[in-house]
This record gives sequence, structure tokens and C-alpha cells, in this order.
Amino acid sequence: MTTIEGEVAAGFEPVREAFAANFSEHGDIGAAVCVYQYGRPVVDLWGGVADREASRPWKRDTLQLVYSATKGATATAAHMLAERGALDLDAPVAKYWPEFAMNGKADIPVRWLLSHQAGLITLDQPVPLHEALAWHPMAAALAAQHPQWTPGAAHGYHGRTWGWLVGEVIRRVSGQMPGRFFADEIAAPLGLDFFIGLPADRRDQVSRMVYQRPAVDLTTVPTESVPEELRELVAAWRDPNSFSNRAYAVTEPSEIDFDSPEVQAAELPASNGVGTARALARMYAALIGEVDGVRLLTPETLSSATEEQVSGVDQVMVTPSRFSSGYMLPTEANTMAGPHSFGHTGRGGSLGFADPEHGVAFGYVMNHIIGGPDDVRATSLVEALRTSLL
Repeated sequence: MTTIEGEVAAGFEPVREAFAANFSEHGDIGAAVCVYQYGRPVVDLWGGVADREASRPWKRDTLQLVYSATKGATATAAHMLAERGALDLDAPVAKYWPEFAMNGKADIPVRWLLSHQAGLITLDQPVPLHEALAWHPMAAALAAQHPQWTPGAAHGYHGRTWGWLVGEVIRRVSGQMPGRFFADEIAAPLGLDFFIGLPADRRDQVSRMVYQRPAVDLTTVPTESVPEELRELVAAWRDPNSFSNRAYAVTEPSEIDFDSPEVQAAELPASNGVGTARALARMYAALIGEVDGVRLLTPETLSSATEEQVSGVDQVMVTPSRFSSGYMLPTEANTMAGPHSFGHTGRGGSLGFADPEHGVAFGYVMNHIIGGPDDVRATSLVEALRTSLL
């Protein structure tokens, strides 16, 4: 049986029970969960193994790559610049990034980058991975790229490109790389162990990921045997030219080893954030209220930042999605703590969000990358949290 370490405030015991069950029943190997309520931690738990090969236990300060949960951190940086008057989300991207105006993109507003409406999900010519990690070649390629649909006419998850698009705007406006802006303006004031561009001296604290293959590869199953509600999605997976596949083929090679030191040290503001569950929860807590005297956004800015921009079937994910200007909003598949929640998931199950109605912020990170409809770990933790709030 996995030993669960950490603390839980009275009334939040269901979260501890669900966290323990994730190890005994749902496949967690190493993980952590944290909940803040009204600016203070009420759940802070961790357990399991950070690195199976090295037999390294998960500790209080173990760091975990969280894939697209990084987007919530990057979106927060953009909204801080907007609050300061340095960035107008409704101004054309080209106002801040003149080269972006090429190929019919002159009128795309910054907000459409944040809300996945720009149609820049892929590249006609992928960028060599080492150049993408160096930043500027990828930014130049996206500036020259034509949209895949009429901007603003649809939305589709910019899984990889979102980070360079939004990050380049942050860089142009602030004069800092997005990871440095996050470090100086968000992580430092709050004391967060969260990095977009991992420092070399923190590498030994990072957990190593374990990837689970699906029990059944639906792309190899005859169409008539695929559940009807999944057929459109499976058809997209099977088509190498679909948006679902092309959105993740922007580098050469398209597969990226997110465990590698080179990738973790680079700045990929869509997908390579490395941190703790505590850091995710604390950041979101500071979005909806003060945490040790620090609040990241005013209530007015937060209201604008979390207002729905798009909803409906996603052109890339081929399932319903909802986005504000950078944050995911609750759906039937990801309810978070209620209809007023906002946050972001990451590949394999990681999740960070806040719910201003209940005054709570949540972070969950793990190294067993499962994902898909069979992964109930984050959902079970959120359900336990909702039970605790009754």
C-alpha cells in the first residue's frame, strides 16, 4: 500500500481518501494534490514513486512536468500585462508583432490567439526540434504561416503552437521571454516551485514519466466496432492530414521527449511547465483572492479573463470544448468545481483550476500518463473536493 504524506484540514478528508484510491485502484505511481481555500492550503498530499528506475520516492518538493496545464500559467502572464495597460487583447497581434501580419493575419486580435480561434494550429513546413527549442525560428515560422480556417470563424485547440503564439506576444510586449516573465512576476512573489524553462540546478527534483498504452487501439478496430459516439474522433485519428494529427506535427521529429533535459530547459509555454501541485493551486488561489498578501489580477480583470469566448465542437479535439481568453471552462467531461470554475488540464491527467464561488483552487500532478475516458484520477479528486464543500 502506498504511503500518503502531507496534511488535510478537517472536512477535506474525502480528498485524501480519493487520493489514496488513485494509487490502489486507478493506476497512480507518483502524484501530488493540493487545494487552497480562501488563500490558505487545506489539502497538501503526495505519495508514491518519482522514478521507478532509480527507486526514488516522491517527496514534498518533487517537480512534475504538467504538459498543457502550463497554458493556465502563460495565460495568467498575458492577463497581468493586459491589466497593466501594456497589452490590449482586442488589438491586432501585428500591433505588437509586425511580422505576424503576413498571409491574411493582419487583423487577428490577441484574444483570438488566447481562445484558439486564429486557425494557426499547424505549419506547412515543420521546424526542426532543436530550432523550435531555440524559440525564434518557430516564432518566425508562425508569423509566415497562413491560417487553416478563417480566423474567428471556428475554434480548434492549438495544442503546441499556442505557446509560441501567446509567448511571442508576451515577449514583444514585456521585453522578456515568457518563462522569465512568469518567474519574475508570478513565481517569485508567490514563492512558486513552477518553471517554464527548468533551471539546471532543479533537474534532480523532477519526476520521470511513465506512459500507458491504451488497452485497445481504436484506430485499428473496424469502424462498425467503434462506438458510434467515437467514430468521428477515431476517423480524425486515422487521417494523417486531419487537424487532430497536424496540430501535433509542428516540429521535426513531431514526437518530443518531454523527459529530456533539453526540452525541460527550453521555454514551451503551451506544454513544458514543470512544478508542484502546490504551485498550481497557489497560483490559482492568487487569481481569485489574496495569498500571503499577493493577488495576481483584480476582480475586474479576472472577470474579463474568464468570460467565455468560444464553445462547441472543437476543430482539433473533435469534441465539445469551451475557452475563455486562455483558460478552459467547465464541460460535461471536465466539470471542475462548478460552473464558475476556470483552469487547464494537461496531457495524461494533470489539472489546475480555481472556483471563485467556493473560494477554492486545485492542483493535481502525476507521472503516470494515462489520459482518455478511462482515466478517472483527476475526476475522482474533484468529486471528492465537491463533496467536501457541501
